[in-house]
Amino acid sequence: MNAVATSTGAVTASRAVAAEICTDLRRGEFLDHSFERRIAPLDARDRRWTRELVYGMLRHRGWIDAILSDRVRGGLARLDPDVIDLLRLGVYQLTNMGSVPAYAAIAQTVELAKRRHGLGASKLVNAVLRRTDRERDELSVPVSSEPAEALAIRYSHPRWLIARWIERWGEQDTERLLALNNAEAPIVIRPFGIVREQLEAMLEEAGVHVAEAPYVSDSIAISGGITFTELGAFKKGLFFVQDPAATLVTEYAAIAPSTIVADLCAAPGGKSLELSKTAGTVIASDKSLGRLQRLLANERRLETTNVFPFVGDARHPAVAPVDAVLIDVPCTGTGTFRRHPDARWRLKISDLAVMSALQKTLIRAAAKVVKPGGLLVYSTCSLEPEENDEQVDSFLSENPDWILEAPPEGSVAPELLDGGRLRVLPQRHGTDGAFAARLRRVA
Repeated sequence: MNAVATSTGAVTASRAVAAEICTDLRRGEFLDHSFERRIAPLDARDRRWTRELVYGMLRHRGWIDAILSDRVRGGLARLDPDVIDLLRLGVYQLTNMGSVPAYAAIAQTVELAKRRHGLGASKLVNAVLRRTDRERDELSVPVSSEPAEALAIRYSHPRWLIARWIERWGEQDTERLLALNNAEAPIVIRPFGIVREQLEAMLEEAGVHVAEAPYVSDSIAISGGITFTELGAFKKGLFFVQDPAATLVTEYAAIAPSTIVADLCAAPGGKSLELSKTAGTVIASDKSLGRLQRLLANERRLETTNVFPFVGDARHPAVAPVDAVLIDVPCTGTGTFRRHPDARWRLKISDLAVMSALQKTLIRAAAKVVKPGGLLVYSTCSLEPEENDEQVDSFLSENPDWILEAPPEGSVAPELLDGGRLRVLPQRHGTDGAFAARLRRVA
């Protein structure tokens, strides 16, 4: 049954899966993990439809909640969290998915509510969605005169985070970032063992649309409703997927050829693979065996010979001193919200302090396994000063035998450098966000 088929007694598999993914998120599972696991039984078309629904709903959740709050007597807080998620999915289909007839969106969501919560819940869902459909041409939410509050509702981001961004970049830059976070992230691939032109020709022959990727000359942005894992070039190990921001971290690192490099927070492994193109040996460790699986799968597919993955805790690196260390630390991920729309709803202001404390431990531990004269590259996919500049400044002030070292000229575009540090901002550079600093241990 396809995603838009409907009947009073049946719920399409796509919608049932979407509801289960929402349950997983409430239990604390990450969207990517839940999505990959839940969509396994669906065909390619239904997987794309389910992705559009779930990821789209999460990107617009704040606005949807404002719409629902006006149409649920007594407010959303009185409803079961699962019923709220079903209403969100229903409203998103009505307001943002033109391919879905209103009757299908309503009937299917009502049936889901009936199955999961009984007749009473299904009647409430029916009434709310029918009213939303009737009023869809004049749907609006109160607009606050306070900029952070107004943007929080319009772009569905936490107000406290928007207030921080406005203070740092101003309203216009912040709004540009929010709009980008709500757009679908492009798929960007990195050629492996093949030159860009050859790979492009293979992809175009397979009906894939190819385009330039910002700032990284040999990366390729691909589109055209394809499932990249089904492409012959993927199966032959001729590319892996990586946003330009992550590639820029390795280009900024400018690791000397034939050296031994340790990537201490390696999963999912893209940076390790990138480093393996020039390094002699890449020791790739991560404390999560589950997250290392993607690196192991890519390593087999790409047939790399110089990457050595193992499970290890970066707080206690199980490696002898090496020429260079990359520590791409766990962070709040505020630079990758367009890829992980669930992250904005998980993030709490207290997480900044928690992450900062962990990062401080990790950078100190990583420094201990760098040889004298060697290089430590600290990086994040965060936009927040506490996780970026403040960590580097703190480390340098406590360790006089270390210096900040700018990359060799031409490693990355000059506009991406800020005082020798890499600073990639989505709203200015059109990629994910990234930060990195090259720290040299004085011999």
